[in-house]
Amino acid sequence: MCGIVGAISNRDVTPILVDGLKRLEYRGYDSAGLAVVDAQQSLDLKRSVGRVANLEKICSDVTGTIGVAHTRWATHGRPAQRNAHPHTSSSQVAVVHNGIIENHQELRASQKAAGFVFSSETDTEVIVHQIDWHMQQGAGLFKAVQKTVGELEGAYGLGVVSKQQPDLLVAARSGSPLLIGLGEGENFIASDMSALIPVAQKYIVLEDGDLAKITSNSVEVFDSNGQAVEREIRTSTLSDDETELGGFAHFMKKEIHEQTRAITETLEGRLGANNVLELPFGENAREIFDNTKELKIVACGTSFYAASVARYWFEEFGIKCDVEIASEYRYRKHVVNPGTLFMTISQSGETLDTMAALEMAKTLGYSNTLCVCNVPESSLVRASDLTIFTHAGREIGVASTKAFTTQLVTLLLIAVCLRRRMQGDGRRIDDMESEIVRELRTLPQQIDNVIELEEQIIAMSKHFGNKEHALFLGRGAHFPIAMEGALKLKEISYIHAEAYAAGELKHGPLALIDEDMPVVAVAPNDELLEKLKSNLEEVRARGGKLFVFADEESGLQSDDETMVLNVAPVHNHIAPILYVVPLQLLAYHVALIKGTDIDKPRNLAKSVTVE
Repeated sequence: MCGIVGAISNRDVTPILVDGLKRLEYRGYDSAGLAVVDAQQSLDLKRSVGRVANLEKICSDVTGTIGVAHTRWATHGRPAQRNAHPHTSSSQVAVVHNGIIENHQELRASQKAAGFVFSSETDTEVIVHQIDWHMQQGAGLFKAVQKTVGELEGAYGLGVVSKQQPDLLVAARSGSPLLIGLGEGENFIASDMSALIPVAQKYIVLEDGDLAKITSNSVEVFDSNGQAVEREIRTSTLSDDETELGGFAHFMKKEIHEQTRAITETLEGRLGANNVLELPFGENAREIFDNTKELKIVACGTSFYAASVARYWFEEFGIKCDVEIASEYRYRKHVVNPGTLFMTISQSGETLDTMAALEMAKTLGYSNTLCVCNVPESSLVRASDLTIFTHAGREIGVASTKAFTTQLVTLLLIAVCLRRRMQGDGRRIDDMESEIVRELRTLPQQIDNVIELEEQIIAMSKHFGNKEHALFLGRGAHFPIAMEGALKLKEISYIHAEAYAAGELKHGPLALIDEDMPVVAVAPNDELLEKLKSNLEEVRARGGKLFVFADEESGLQSDDETMVLNVAPVHNHIAPILYVVPLQLLAYHVALIKGTDIDKPRNLAKSVTVE
């Protein structure tokens, strides 16, 4: 998603703004820009298409003690310099904006009638014109912003500066995260604390409806009623270097704990009050979704398991979905039905088998190509009609964790968007969609709650230290989660682990059950729970040892043959995203006992760029 950085100081802020944008590059963007008020109290605006490095080249002569900067991913308007942020009005005011303004067309019409001239295709430009109009009526900068946000519908995170008040930076937030970094004799704003690592450790998170007056020496926050409020001052634990462990023993452990933040960022700007927003996915997303009748998804490894979970969501919602391993897809004949969307999933965007599958697919008559990816400017991104980014941030551990869960979140958002089409109206919101959105908002906290169970998972892991094999079981959408759990264990502990749909026990795997074969089961409280309980009894009857991650309302309890770890109740649609987290922690702690190289397991690489 887009990135915001702003600064007010007694020193030149241009290097701070550029560096902040560089630290937000992982989020995905197609253009960048900054605006500063210079020593002559002129508003100096610089914008460019492409990388932040392109912007940096044209900013060598830009200096000022207050400014805002932005990286943009196109929604309203194509990637172009005129559509890049900041946007200005009358060379007086500059605005950077994350989010979607839903009533921009109405505002644009009234502003044109008032004589404002538009230079971009964006929804953001109506914000800066509206602020300018209020200032022309006599309002100061803060009051003008306050009046303007009261007239906006949609989601926004705003940073605003004006040459008329070069000692004031204004911030506003509704639905799109924004924080204030606190320095010594200088203060900052950002959409992500990672942008401010070199300049601020303490920060304030703005809440929905908040507006802030920021000078170099003070910060005042006001709520949506205009009342002054105190917001908690927090201390960032982010490292100055993404490659540092930041107090964790391994990158895998660090990245498991980062999942809360990564999922929050993946959801950023994509949820309305009770619906999934489509415009943040790209200006052509709606058209591509409208043309989609069914899906073909190809991926490798962990990404394949994410696709396999998503198939349950898509088909529950009435969308035919076929999932295939990329390396196999290339070597057989295909029948492509009209209206089939070809989707690839890759953390790196450079997986050779997946890239080759995409190139082959382009010759076969698919309606469009869509890539779910974590890395901007990667090969898959460049080759696809539409890319929907996850926002996992850099993942260093070879065993994928946060990249997997953010893929699942992104795929669920896509499934909800396509579900609307199956309901007969691509824009109609119903109770199920509203419920899924509510649950997605709670997901980061629920993941934190699971991570707090780590001591119990450590106790469970001790039973695997002398084992050479393990069996994982799941049913429904949790069968692929069991597969992902088995993959994690085999990747980093070198224990031979396999996963089966639990109903398949009688068809072969039951022959392996004895006291030396630990059996790990995923047991959410869904319509298949009673079936799963019967499968678990088959294991118990043959002397197998069970390790069960179960909904606390499932009725499953620990005894001599079974160790149960209770997980808080969760909505069935997001349960797979939650239940993979304890499996990640189990694999990590078993590997810790085994003494393996957790972050760099033997024979494996992070990005597979050979066949």
